[in-house]
Amino acid sequence: MLERMHLAIVQEVEKQGSLTAAADVLCVTQSALSHSMKKLEQQLGTDIWLREGRSLRLTQAGQYVLAVANRVLPQLTLAEERLHQFAQGERGTLRIGMECHPCYQWLLKIVSPYLAAWPDVDVDVKQKFQFGGIGALFGYEIDMLVTPDPLYKPGLHFEPVFDYEQVLVVSTDHPLAGAGHVKPRQLTDEVLITYPVPTDRLDIYTQFLMPAGIAPKRHKAIETTDIMLQMVASNRGVAALPRWLVQEYAQRMEVVPVRLGAKGIAKQIHLGVREADTDIDYVHAFIELARHSADMA
Repeated sequence: MLERMHLAIVQEVEKQGSLTAAADVLCVTQSALSHSMKKLEQQLGTDIWLREGRSLRLTQAGQYVLAVANRVLPQLTLAEERLHQFAQGERGTLRIGMECHPCYQWLLKIVSPYLAAWPDVDVDVKQKFQFGGIGALFGYEIDMLVTPDPLYKPGLHFEPVFDYEQVLVVSTDHPLAGAGHVKPRQLTDEVLITYPVPTDRLDIYTQFLMPAGIAPKRHKAIETTDIMLQMVASNRGVAALPRWLVQEYAQRMEVVPVRLGAKGIAKQIHLGVREADTDIDYVHAFIELARHSADMA
């Protein structure tokens, strides 16, 4: 019946494009690989591939097996790694995914004391995912997701750990620098600098500009916080960032925070994990440490 090797074969053939290349990667002969899959097809009573000249095309059944392989194989690999770590008296690696550009600076404040408290746990940070942060959690590419916008799904648990305010950032000599708060229409003549994120995931658009039917003069995307704030300090535009982050940079750059709207935009950083992992001691410890991050920010 269906075994792990069958899943690996289907996945590798799809990656490599041929049985020969897949056999080389899996360290088996092409004849052994072909024989294994033919036997499986006979047992299942359906074809996995259809031959089209020299190429192979997955059937509907083959597409299903591939989907199972992409979902199950990473889980098996992770399980083996953790069992090996248990056997060696180790705890493992906490793989953290980031869906929040400015949260990286916040994360650094957590990682340092965490590593000191858990010397037998490694931390790996990933910032880009092929299918997004939620897909990376479900696909076992990461163990924890840092996000300001949790997407609640069965099998996942999100924990709010840090409250903050999203603010407008302007230079110290900008006309809005002394304002108590800014109104949407005051940004119609401004160049708005943001991280390279779709506008439907940017709070300044979804919670401030769009509800008022307002758009900035121009929207410019910049990847790094330092360059973004240097542009703001040079009056090349304005930006929207967490207040705590702006206050850190304000000590060495000529920028100031201004409230977005009379009530401001309140946000939270959430940590998302798989429900099955909530009782892992070093995962739970990271969440508890993050809850006290307000004292470190």
